[in-house]
Formats: sequence, C-alpha cells, structure tokens
Amino acid sequence: MEDFDIDDLLKELGVDDDDAGPRPKRDLKSADKKRHRIDDAEASFSPLPAVPSGQTRFGEEPAIFEDDPAVPAPPPDTPRVGVGEALVPLFQPHDEIVQRGEGELEHLLVGREIVSAEQLTNANTILKQSPGKRLVDVLADQGVGEEGLQRAVADLARLNFEQLDLEHLDTAIDGKYFQRLTPAFCKEHELLPLRTEGNRLVIGATHPDDVFLLDDVRRRLGVNSLKVVVITRSDVMAVVDSFGEALQEDIDVDDILSDIDEDDVQFQQSSTEEVDLEKQAGESPVIRYVNYILQTAVKEGASDIHVEPGEKKVKVRFRIDGVLFEMMNPPVTMAAAITSRLKIMANLDISERRLPQDGRIRCAVRGRRLDLRVSTIPTAGGEKTVMRILDTRSINVSLDDLGFSAEALHIWRNQVNEPNGIILVTGPTGSGKTTTLYSSIRQMDKQKLNISTVEDPIEYHLDGITQTQTHEKIDMTFGRALKALLRQDPDVVMIGEIRDMETAHTAVQAALTGHLVLSTLHTNDAPSSVTRLVNIGLEPFLVGAALNAVLAQRLVRRICDNCKEQIKPEEEMAEFLELNSLPSELIWEGKGCDKCRNTGYAGRVGIYELLVVDDQLRDVVARNPNVSEFRRMCIERGMSTLRQDGFNKVREGSTTATEVIRVTESGH
Repeated sequence: MEDFDIDDLLKELGVDDDDAGPRPKRDLKSADKKRHRIDDAEASFSPLPAVPSGQTRFGEEPAIFEDDPAVPAPPPDTPRVGVGEALVPLFQPHDEIVQRGEGELEHLLVGREIVSAEQLTNANTILKQSPGKRLVDVLADQGVGEEGLQRAVADLARLNFEQLDLEHLDTAIDGKYFQRLTPAFCKEHELLPLRTEGNRLVIGATHPDDVFLLDDVRRRLGVNSLKVVVITRSDVMAVVDSFGEALQEDIDVDDILSDIDEDDVQFQQSSTEEVDLEKQAGESPVIRYVNYILQTAVKEGASDIHVEPGEKKVKVRFRIDGVLFEMMNPPVTMAAAITSRLKIMANLDISERRLPQDGRIRCAVRGRRLDLRVSTIPTAGGEKTVMRILDTRSINVSLDDLGFSAEALHIWRNQVNEPNGIILVTGPTGSGKTTTLYSSIRQMDKQKLNISTVEDPIEYHLDGITQTQTHEKIDMTFGRALKALLRQDPDVVMIGEIRDMETAHTAVQAALTGHLVLSTLHTNDAPSSVTRLVNIGLEPFLVGAALNAVLAQRLVRRICDNCKEQIKPEEEMAEFLELNSLPSELIWEGKGCDKCRNTGYAGRVGIYELLVVDDQLRDVVARNPNVSEFRRMCIERGMSTLRQDGFNKVREGSTTATEVIRVTESGH
C-alpha cells in the first residue's frame, strides 16, 4: 500500500497551515478532560466487538473487560454468566418460599386446633430426618385426623374439599375413567376420577400441588381440562379396595368346576395317597376353587370360613356378622384335595390326618393383605378345616364407632388413661374383645408410652407397639413373657388372656407397682370377673386393690339401612316391649334385601356393661362376696347391664329386641 503524508492530504483538502494563521496554544489539561478513555482502550479497536451485557459466546468462560469502556461495569456481587447458563434455570423456588408455604399450613393447623404445638414440633423433627415426606403425611401417621388436615390443605390451595359417599360407590366416582387409570395407579398416586362437569373432569387428589402428576392424568385419560378437589387418603384406599374389587371379573363357580370330573381325585392305598393328594392339591382346578372360596369370603365380609366334609356333600360355610351361612357345596371328590391345598398353604403336614393341626396363611386377596389362622381336626367324614380371617381393617375402628353410650365412652376413656391398675374386657369368643383393646391402645400416645403386648397368637400387627408371641412348647407362657416384659420398662402391658394363677399374680404385681395392665377374661358379665380372679387363686384383697374397671360386651347385628322400615309388632312381642318400657306401637326392622342377604341385618354394634371399681367396692371385693350379692350391689350403684344397654339401642333403632335377647340369654 502506498504511503501518504498527512501534510499533503491536508493541503488537498484545502487546509493550509500558512493560510490558517498561527494556531492557538493548546491547553493540555482541558484536552485531557474532553478526551474519552475509549480513545485509549486497546479493546475498543479489536477486530470483534465486545459482547453486550458481559456475556460471552456459548461454551466460553465469561471474560471480564475491566478496562473496556464499552462494557458496563456490573453491580457489586453480581455473577457474570454465559449465554448458555443464562437460559437453563428458568425458575427455581427459593428455600424461603417453601418454608413460608409450610409455615402457613402450620399456622392454619394450630389456629384451627387440628394439631397442638407439641405435635407440630414432633412432626418437624421427623421431617428433618425423613427427606421427601410431607408434613400432612407425618401428622396423619401420628394419629391426627385426616379430614381436618386435608381441609386445611384445600383452604390453603384455594380448592374445594370433598368427603366421598362410600355407601354409594357407583355415584361417588367415575367408573369408566377409574378403569382407564387402573386401581393400582390410583392407589399409588392417591387420586380418583370423580365426575365430569361440562368439559372438565373432576379429579380428587390428596396432593393437589403435584402438577406433573395431573399432566400425566390428563395425558392418560385424553382430556383437555381438569378440575382438582382435595380428598382424604382413607377415601382413596376404601374406594380402591371396594370399587376396585367390584370392577374385577367375578369368578363363576360353573367355570371353575367345568374342567373337574368326579374321578379327578382318586383314593389310593395309604402308601401312595400322600403323594397323589399333594399332586392333586397343586392342580389348577383345586387351586382355582380354593382361591374362589377365599375371594368370596373377603367380598362377603366373613370372619370365619368352615370347610366341612361329609359322606354325601361338602359344606362351605361363612360366618358373617356372627351367624353362619352355607355358601357353596363343592363335589365330595374334591374334599381331600381342598383340605390338602389349604394345609400346603398353611405349611402343615398333609400326611398327618389323625391329629389336629394349627397353622397360618399369609396371602393377598384382591389386593388386600390378609392373615388366615387355620385349624384342622379329624372327623367321621374327613378333616374339617376352619379359617379365621384376620383383616387389619376390622381393628382400625375408633372408640367412637364401637357403640358406646356417651357416658360409658367418657368413663372408659378415663380408665384407659389411668397410670396404673388392671382393666379387664370380658365376653365369649367373637364378642369383639380384641377390637376394643386395640382401639383403646390406638388412642394412647405411642410416642411417649412404652406399650407392650403378650398374645397367643398375635392376630394383628400394630406399629409402634412391642408384641410378643407365646410358645407353650418351649415354656414361653403368658406368665413368663409378662415377667420378661416388666424388665423392659413398660408403661402399658396388654395380656391376651388371664387364664392361670401365674399370669394373674404377675398382672396384679405389675398393676400395684405402677403399670397399666389390659387383659381379657371369659365370663358372662362384669361382676363375675371378680369371682373368677379369686377362683384362679388370687387373694380377694389383692383383686380389690389392683382392679380398676371391668367391661363386659357382646356384638349385636345392626338393622340394614337399605331395607329398614317401621312395622307393627306382633302381640307377644308388643307385650314384651311394654314390660321393658320400650315403644310397642311401631318398631324398626329390616325386611330383607340383596345387600343384607335378605336377613334384615348388615354390620354389628357393641352392647356394653361397664363396672368401675371405686373405694367402696374395693372394700366389698376384699370381703369376697358371692356373685349374686355383688351383682345386685353394682346395679344399685348405677351399673347398666348388657340387656339394658341393648334395649337402649333398640330405642335408637340400631338393632331389634330379638337380637338383644339372642346374645344376652346367658346373662341376667
């Protein structure tokens, strides 16, 4: 490139130093003031312009041009980020936002007195050690009412709360969408499709803030819009258990027996019979029939299953609401195979058919985990098998729902909260003693109390409670187990049954040394329990000093709400009702329908006789009175008998006089 002289260029432009005259002398200080530092910045004359806002090209580390006047200086403590990094985090909730949301919920729960400050503190302690858990879940695990918790969640989220009508499941949820979501999905994510309002599907959810889950539901169901309401987890589980079972295909007995011939099970010689029975018990028709028996029993709400073989037929009976009903008659040729199948499931010896055997089956029936207590005994027609169904849902009942009168419930709660003494629950087998004891234990504060049990067998497993199984063969008796538990610093001890001198004496010692002891006895009424303890071998003064209260109970069937109606009683019944000061013009009865198997009854309720031992009665017990005298004295002091409590429930329309008389015939 040709070189140019600046003076020549100026002359060509018409600028002549001579013509311009002498130039004024420049003020260097004023020139420096007018001169911008961009003229001296080397980066200003770089071939590539600076990237605005302090950013760089994607993938490069941010460059800091401290001397570049074209780049604005960043504010203090503001990090410079690259273009790629700036686009990644669109929004991240700050910790203080999350804490503020939890704080609002805590304030709301305490303000409504749903939880106490102490419960909230304990829950927050658990939350710190259990990442991923929610506050409402922890509080629910601690026994806080789920409805109150979810109502607070709904109000905080500005959503509606709904309580589902579990008695009318066909209208409570949308069956079509429930099938498409599947019961397993609804159970896992704790939500239910309820109904359609216009173009929107109403979804009931326990965690309405899970937007990703709601998007997944919308995609699975192919709907454009969802409306969310808040429901409880217990409603979800109840619907999944009940409605989910109803949606499953029912098993037809004819289909099960279609591939079974009379010669499927052949009785062989004793040398080969065991092998043949084991083989036949594992074949498909027998397995399917046994599964059908179990599924039907659970569906009908049975508490016991009886498989009774005979010479001409086999009877399968279910105990429903305390009464046996004959449900099915499998072929006689299947009797041995069915028994063998049940014994294999219970891990019993199928070759031993001369001695009684006891076992346990743990299984899942229609998605519900159950324990079956199996007992076999040899009879003339073959081995009879009886199975007791132990369903955890049957004991998850609060004391308010057991049928106590308001006064009796208040007294019983106070007795259960006593720091020491013996509390007894009496009644025959199947009268609900275990349910009452477990419901009483569940109301206790398991966080502060050491609660231990000795049972034979352990029927239901309870969280937060030490449960011990007795073993007679190794001399692990009630008395020995109780002595061991007393060295474990217990506050409350539950004994399955006081049946011998050793257990009774240890229980009295525990009560007198500052422990609360709960147990059962098999007596007909409450006053008879005192005499029974004395007959076992206890001194009367020890019984009077240790015993706090005795609760005798029975279970009566409820009148079916679906077919309940008022009718005029017969003349004989009307006369009996008048003698007992009961309304005799019109009485409540169930006429019978499909829901109650045409019996007029559905479900059961308890009737109770509560005896509280005060100081005066302790003196009477110490004198070892006879049963009649002691019972008369208790009634004079205001004790309500079983029959009186039953008649109160007749007045309320809960049950019938016939049912009360049936279960209290042995009482007074």
